[in-house]
Amino acid sequence: MYLNCHTYYSLRYGTFSEVELLKLAAANHVKTVALTDINNTSACLNFIRSAEGFDIAPIVGIDFRNGVDQQFIGLAKNNEGYQELNEFLSDCLQQEKFLFNRAPEFKNAFVIYPFEKVLEWELTEFKPYEYIGISVKDLRKLPFSKYIKYRDRLVFQQTVTFRNKRDFNAHRLLRAIDNNILLSKLEVSEQGSLNHVMYPMDNIYALFKEYPFILENTAFLFNQCQIQFDFSKTKQSQNQSTYTGSQEKDQQLLVELCKERLSNRYPENSDAALKRMYKELALIQKMEFVSYFLINFDIISYAKSKGYFHVGRGSGANSIVAYILGITDVDPLELDLYFERFMNLFRSSPPDFDIDFSWRDRNDVTRYIFERFENVALMGTYVTFKYKGAVRELGKVFGLPKEEIDRLSAGNITTSALDECARLVLRYGSLIEGMPNYISVHSSGILISEKPLSYFSTTFLPPKGYPTVQFDMHIAEDVGLYKYDILGQRGLAKIKEAIAIIQHNKKGGVDFDIHNVHQFKKDDTINSMLSKGQCMGCFYVESPAMRMLISKLKVNTYLGLVAASSIIRPGVAQSGMMREYILRHHDPERIKQAHPVLLSIMPETYGVMVYQEDVIKVAHHFAGLSLGEADVLRRGMSGKYRSREEFKAVEQKFIDNCRLKGYQDDVIFEVWKQIESFAGYAFAKGHSASYAVESYQSLFLRAYFPLEYMVAVLNNGGGFYRPEIYLHEAKMLGATINLPCINKSNIETVIYGEDIYLGYLFLKDFEDRCSHRILKERSINGEYLSLEDFMDRVTISIEQLSVLIRIGAFRFTGIDKYELLWKAHFTLGHIKRFDTQYPLFKLQQSNHSIPVLHTTSLEKTYDQLELLGFTIASPFELLLEEPESNLGVKDMPLYLNGKIDIYGYLVTTKYARTSDKKEMYFATFLDVYGVVFDVVLFPQIAQKYKFRGKGIYRIYGNVVSEFGYLSIEVIKMRKEAFVQDPRFV
Repeated sequence: MYLNCHTYYSLRYGTFSEVELLKLAAANHVKTVALTDINNTSACLNFIRSAEGFDIAPIVGIDFRNGVDQQFIGLAKNNEGYQELNEFLSDCLQQEKFLFNRAPEFKNAFVIYPFEKVLEWELTEFKPYEYIGISVKDLRKLPFSKYIKYRDRLVFQQTVTFRNKRDFNAHRLLRAIDNNILLSKLEVSEQGSLNHVMYPMDNIYALFKEYPFILENTAFLFNQCQIQFDFSKTKQSQNQSTYTGSQEKDQQLLVELCKERLSNRYPENSDAALKRMYKELALIQKMEFVSYFLINFDIISYAKSKGYFHVGRGSGANSIVAYILGITDVDPLELDLYFERFMNLFRSSPPDFDIDFSWRDRNDVTRYIFERFENVALMGTYVTFKYKGAVRELGKVFGLPKEEIDRLSAGNITTSALDECARLVLRYGSLIEGMPNYISVHSSGILISEKPLSYFSTTFLPPKGYPTVQFDMHIAEDVGLYKYDILGQRGLAKIKEAIAIIQHNKKGGVDFDIHNVHQFKKDDTINSMLSKGQCMGCFYVESPAMRMLISKLKVNTYLGLVAASSIIRPGVAQSGMMREYILRHHDPERIKQAHPVLLSIMPETYGVMVYQEDVIKVAHHFAGLSLGEADVLRRGMSGKYRSREEFKAVEQKFIDNCRLKGYQDDVIFEVWKQIESFAGYAFAKGHSASYAVESYQSLFLRAYFPLEYMVAVLNNGGGFYRPEIYLHEAKMLGATINLPCINKSNIETVIYGEDIYLGYLFLKDFEDRCSHRILKERSINGEYLSLEDFMDRVTISIEQLSVLIRIGAFRFTGIDKYELLWKAHFTLGHIKRFDTQYPLFKLQQSNHSIPVLHTTSLEKTYDQLELLGFTIASPFELLLEEPESNLGVKDMPLYLNGKIDIYGYLVTTKYARTSDKKEMYFATFLDVYGVVFDVVLFPQIAQKYKFRGKGIYRIYGNVVSEFGYLSIEVIKMRKEAFVQDPRFV
């Protein structure tokens, strides 16, 4: 009978979950509870879903507040009332207007005004759906108030925010965090009351014995409230149900589209393709997923009409219908993709399509979706308090100095050595860890529903500018809303831009089809480059870990890359099966160690689970689970589902079934361990195959147009490595790297033949508006003839001009930059000009006698380091002392199983922990000849030798080989000193 209960989705206010609220109600023998979070409906659907398990009747509503100042409570009579409340709150959140006093007129919702507000506002007239809330504390004032006469309007309103004093303390800390103030500065008005707790119903009956009509009114109000959503396994999808407005027309359209396009994918009219297509179409129709396919096809068709590149992946990539429609570019027949992973009769959710677009094109595709379909919203997600963040926030709230906060958040502390304040930070840090901090936007999910999304949730308006629901994908799927994943990535932008650069730089004399991936797969040059790990800049295969894996496996085929793309995922590696896969790949005899059943299920991966569908295969064929149960198992391995009762039941059935089949427990639990360790992280095979297609497109461009491709990489945010590493790679591939030039450079990097000119965007502290002015003037009136000509034509401050001079943007003049700086200061140093001001007359150039000055190469290098963050010269030229060793990667085979002394420029590091939680590092370097090599620092060495930022390190270690891949196990390491900056010596 509590009508004002909060969870921790009353963000930075409440202190426990919706399930804990139900547990609290059950413990206090409360049979009806209303969840009314503050300006939030995140918990409502899961609250309704979970209430049945506690034998509690759920009611949902909203506690409408201005900040923490409670205005009124809205309770939904039914689903329509819930929608009304959501629409009103959505309008408030999106318009940022919270000016109440009286509630709007609701047709299907009750409004309860707190007694204190009724007194303050001196309300005298109430509509039939409006009530006055009386708390336990209000009973002292009620008899002396005129509102005692409003007997039929009074209801029991005891706010519930805390379970105990500890919750209240956590609440106060959350309020201080929210206000960004010290706890000692937190005002009483900014926090709830200690008595906002739930009392057993017997106590409430005793307290209200003189006012039984209040409880009767409350019961009457509650009895009129009933809300229902279908969370059953047989629930209907809530996605937009038709594409054309008719299911029959949808079905007809999908069949026609497939027939029209079949020959595009299978020119030889494959009988197998036709058979598979009709099999899928029948199941798609039976499962009522036709509109889902057509909507995805619509989105892809729009993108293609605009010339946007895309990659369709996810479990939907297992579908031949998706392949024929062009949603994906993965042939399920070629890869023998497991149809049941894509869809089966036991699966209620539609196949998962992750559609990647260029990061430059994604926003337009999103805009199109919102304009094309009626009921659309972005998916929400919860950003929770993590340990370090919680400790940092609490440290500030308690007023701890930064040094102590850093120490506490690092976690390497002895509790007994801490004072009481620090112990409180850790104690309450562990309490609020995992609580939602704020609601954000899912990285890719878009909902397109049949009903208005306010039927399910309030929506808010994040910076992206599109309505976003207040719940995450797990809750959405519970209620039958399945997201469309529209992602942005830079790999596609690199490919698209590289093609444009190639056509321009090669003067249009190159003709190739980037979508002819079948030809790329058979290209010896590409496959040879791949097997050697020469993949810098290429999508998904350029990281040190992937490059290392590819080299160990000697991957030189598309299918090999598909497997590698999934093996690299954390779960397979952590289970130890990545190493086992490599061993079996190299040693056919070792394959015989695989369990016969597992080997028969997964022969192409040597009996090792590599893909998500392998979980389904093993669960179904090895353990005898139904396909539906197997899919529950796969889904249950990730995130929130793992704790669900249905997952626990399937887990037990897996074990029981295996025992009935006569497997030994050690085999059962080894297989279970493999499933458990990686299923939530592994890719579907179709997903890996889609990534591999894009990788091959990138590899083709790198193989045949390496310089143009590297420019495209630089212009799209690089990738795994820093920009200077891609510039170095371009230099190794034959490019000449040039510093920014006022006549050759653009905002982004450009290429002329084999000359690459850095873009102005690489210049630190150089303003975009200056770049635009330079380019605009140059495009209208031609190249700049001199520094004087430039100053006459471009409005620029002396500070911005100095950046250009110091980086060498006027080197075409042949005048030393010190002399140019003197001239610039003589001409502009005394002028203060607003950005919009342009000179009416040419600037007066002074003829001063300037001494002969000469900039050394070292000074130029340090200017580059300051202005770019890197140098286009070799960093080894900056060493204070000449290297005592000139050994490089070419020499490593000679030192195999021996010790090597080698110098390396640090490219990247990767932190890791051993099984016993000790720190270790992997690192990648460039040798003195510019060739990449990898090292590992095991825990004992990692403790002794630390990385101290980028620079050159002298490394002494053992050269080891693993599956033919050479690396160095560090014994000693030292960062080498650079020469002093001559500009300041």
